[in-house]
Amino acid sequence: MQTPPLDARLAALLTWLESLPEALNLQHDTLRPASSDASFRRYFRINSPATTYVVMDAPPKTEDCKPFIDVSKRLAAVGLNVPHIQAQDLEQGFLLLTDLGPTTYYGRIQQGIDDASLQALYRDALSALVQMQTANHQGLPAYDALRLKDELALFPQWYAATHCQAPLDEAAMQLLNGVFDTLVAHNVKQPVVLVHRDFHSPNLMVCTEPQHGINPGILDFQDAVAGPISYDLASLVMDARTTWEEPQQLDWAIRYWELARKLGLPVPDDFADFHRDYEWMGLQRNLRILGVFARLNHRDGKAAYLNHIPRVNQYVRQVAGRYIALKPLLRVLDRLDNIQAKVGYTF
Repeated sequence: MQTPPLDARLAALLTWLESLPEALNLQHDTLRPASSDASFRRYFRINSPATTYVVMDAPPKTEDCKPFIDVSKRLAAVGLNVPHIQAQDLEQGFLLLTDLGPTTYYGRIQQGIDDASLQALYRDALSALVQMQTANHQGLPAYDALRLKDELALFPQWYAATHCQAPLDEAAMQLLNGVFDTLVAHNVKQPVVLVHRDFHSPNLMVCTEPQHGINPGILDFQDAVAGPISYDLASLVMDARTTWEEPQQLDWAIRYWELARKLGLPVPDDFADFHRDYEWMGLQRNLRILGVFARLNHRDGKAAYLNHIPRVNQYVRQVAGRYIALKPLLRVLDRLDNIQAKVGYTF
C-alpha cells in the first residue's frame, strides 16, 4: 500500500482522523493518496471494514471548505449524487466524505470504452446537468460581466505573453478586446442558473456500484456561481481533456436542449439560437483555459496541462472561424501559433 510522505499537514490530518468517533471504524493505517487538483487541495482515501471514505485536505490559508459544504447541500437537495460530509474541521481545513468510487468519466474513457457505454454515461450526465440547473443559485457569487472580462485577461497575460513569449502590441490588443467585449455582452444576456464551472469528465464519477449512488457522481463543485445557463454544457461538450468532434458535440447539445425544454428551463425555443449561446460561452471559457493551463505550467510547475493546449486551441478556432464578429481572434491565434512553431513548441 502506498504511504504518503509525512508532512506537517498530513501529521495534523492523522491526528484529526484519530480523534473522530470510533463508530466510523476508520482504519488509520490505510490512509493513502487519492488525487490532487489544480488548486492547493489534495485528497486521500481511508478504509473502514464496510466502506471507504475520502479525506479532503484544504489548507485554510489558500482554500475555504465552506463553499464546498454549501454547494453540496444545494445539489443534494435536487437529488444529485455528491459526497456526503461525515466529519469536518473547518479551522484546519479537513473534511471526511463518502466515497463515490475510484473511476472518473475521464479515467473510464482513457481505459477504452465502447460507444454504447459512452453514450449511456453521457445521457446520465446530461440528465444530471439539467437537474443541477434547477438548484437554488441565490447567494452564490455572480458570474457577471466584470468577472467574465477579468478572466479573459488570462489569455493575453499567460498564454500570449508568457507561454508563447509574444506580448501583444496595441493593435492586437484592440482586436482582442473587441472580441472580448462582444463575447461578454452576448454571454451575460443568458438566463442565470447554478453553474458548476467545471462540469466535465474529470469531475464526473462513474457510479455503477450501489454503495456509490446514482450515476454520475459529481465532484469539485466548490467554485459554483450564478451564471449563464449554457456554461456547463460548453464545459461538457468542449472538454479540455477529451476531444469531442463537432457531430458529437451537436448530438449532446441537442439532447441537453430537449431535456432542458421538457423541464422548463429558460433555453431558447430555437436550437440555432442556443447553439450560438453555448458556442460563444465555450469560446469564452476556452480562452480562459488557455491562460489557466499556461499559468499552471509556468507559475506552478504543472507541465502536464500543456498536453491539453492543442485541443483547447482547436475548440477556440472552431468557434472563432464560424462567426464574422469573432474572426479577428483568428488573426491573433495565427500569429501566436506561428510563433510557437518557429520556436519549436511540441505537445
